[in-house]
Amino acid sequence: MGVPESGTEAAMGYALESGILYGKAFVKNNYVGRTFIKPGQGLREQSVRIKLNVLKTVVAGKRVVMLDDSIVRGTTSARIVQMLKDAGAKEIHMRISSPPFKHPCYFGTDIPSENQLIANQHSIDEIKTLIGADSLGYLETNRLYEMVGNLNFCDACFTGDYPVEAPKRDIRGDFDD
Repeated sequence: MGVPESGTEAAMGYALESGILYGKAFVKNNYVGRTFIKPGQGLREQSVRIKLNVLKTVVAGKRVVMLDDSIVRGTTSARIVQMLKDAGAKEIHMRISSPPFKHPCYFGTDIPSENQLIANQHSIDEIKTLIGADSLGYLETNRLYEMVGNLNFCDACFTGDYPVEAPKRDIRGDFDD
């Protein structure tokens, strides 16, 4: 299953390649918006609770593989894993269709500092434990380059190698909780 909508295509591809049946396990409230950019931890957690609802009949008693595009702070992932467990899933194996998000992105994703990024502060095994998953796997950075070939793109959020000098301070203020 994919986390709507960010993990849907990756989940379909994973199912096709692995031979594991693809299924939808979530009903999404489209009026909540992106949870990871909410300005406070409390708002992020509250938004996740009303953004997704688990279809219990789909996951109860099953081992599930859940795909998403990234893990930023871990708030959404931890909540979704707990929701699946509460709905009766026996195991949750999380797969991420990008490398670990370790550095701020100043060109699109609104994360002003490294200390807000779970992958900057923790190993993959620690993140697995923190979000409550039975296993966790990310796309390896070298596989990302294989996939895009000669396409020129910014990978600074994964590598810390910025194409221009990164800002020295956050002009919006401090959003840490």
